[in-house]
Amino acid sequence: MKILKISSYALVVLGLTACVTNPITGRSSIQIANNSEIATAAASEYKTTLSTSKVVTGTADANRVKNVGARIKNAAYTYYKSIGREADLANYNWEFNLIQDSQLNAWCMPGGKVAFYTGIMPVCKDDNGVAVVMGHEVSHALAGHGNERISQAMIAQYGGSILSGSMSNSQWSGIFEKVYPVGAQVGLLAYGRKQESEADKMGLILMSIAGYDPRTSTSFWQRMQASSSGSKTPEFLSTHPNPENRISDLNAEMPKALEYYKKAGGKL
Repeated sequence: MKILKISSYALVVLGLTACVTNPITGRSSIQIANNSEIATAAASEYKTTLSTSKVVTGTADANRVKNVGARIKNAAYTYYKSIGREADLANYNWEFNLIQDSQLNAWCMPGGKVAFYTGIMPVCKDDNGVAVVMGHEVSHALAGHGNERISQAMIAQYGGSILSGSMSNSQWSGIFEKVYPVGAQVGLLAYGRKQESEADKMGLILMSIAGYDPRTSTSFWQRMQASSSGSKTPEFLSTHPNPENRISDLNAEMPKALEYYKKAGGKL
């Protein structure tokens, strides 16, 4: 009973002191982990992934990933600076790479470490398609979804001891490795549906600010869903909302996105 009281008290305090509000969606989440430590650990895992993979360079697709990534990154800085929250991006050291792999997947680790697999490029089809995926994956990082999942694991495993700062380095490492398994595809964190929906909404705004047509997002997700017909669902879609709900939610956000797109010089 005493342990339960301590854990309950810890959760209340954490909820009051570590609640982060997403500046684009307004959603709040508990994020108690140190973002700098997460970014450092993510950078190490990203480096390992690149060293054990075939990184594609110099091709049209590789250049597209880098160019679209740079525009989405700049859009994020533009938005965060406009609301006085550019400090949120202080720990980001962006990288955009294309990896030779047939999987229909892409991911962004905390700190802005992005990887696209060659398998998803035909589904993306063009810059707009890459921007849909890039905006979505970058949004996972910007929203602190990795921190949120790590925080959930920390609270579940250590409860009240987090408040006293008694977690050891080995305990922290164990939590990180549980969320981002070493030796696995480190970017494939199993986000929850709320986080996936939030990344959709954020991504739509970011691609619009970057000058990409947000209306192309619905056709991309339709192509992605069609690519899984009669086969195993791509990892990229495994925890995502069903296609009908996703498109409905995107259309609900479309008027706001189109305002940003118009300001960026897009034609309506």
